[in-house]
Amino acid sequence: MLKIAVFGSAFNPPSLGHKSVIDSLSHFDKVLLVPSIAHAWGKEMLDYQIRCQLVDQFISDIGRQNIERSRVEESLHQKGGAVTTFSVLSSLQQQNPNAELTFVLGPDNLFNFAKFAHSDEIVKRWSILACPEKITVRSTEIRETLIKGLNVDHLTTDGVAQQLQRLGLYL
Repeated sequence: MLKIAVFGSAFNPPSLGHKSVIDSLSHFDKVLLVPSIAHAWGKEMLDYQIRCQLVDQFISDIGRQNIERSRVEESLHQKGGAVTTFSVLSSLQQQNPNAELTFVLGPDNLFNFAKFAHSDEIVKRWSILACPEKITVRSTEIRETLIKGLNVDHLTTDGVAQQLQRLGLYL
């Protein structure tokens, strides 16, 4: 049975903290990175397509064949609404009926898990893995550093840092 880790995040932008979580998922056959198209709690984020470009660069920088960006939220999104974790997992399970899905939570979302839509049903149907960052670099720190006009090479992968600088993001 295929084992798939589903790691959803704003990836606003991808950080070395995200990478440290992904590094802990090497025992999965596939790791799906699921950028939020519209945040359920109204979090302000860069345009979805730009964040997807950053995630694609991030995946390329990591260089492991079992990591890919999922487009599931694009297919589920309706204008003005958020996409829930429950709907993401349900859709991915339909697409991969013989796979065992594990929803990966970062430490910030673990404490808010009870607020997730259908959290009790998620726990019944899928595995949940709370995966702490081994490197505590937050996307917020990257944004704040860029606003100050400073280099972020030590906070994200090389390619993402270059893209952030080249596109003049978060300034």
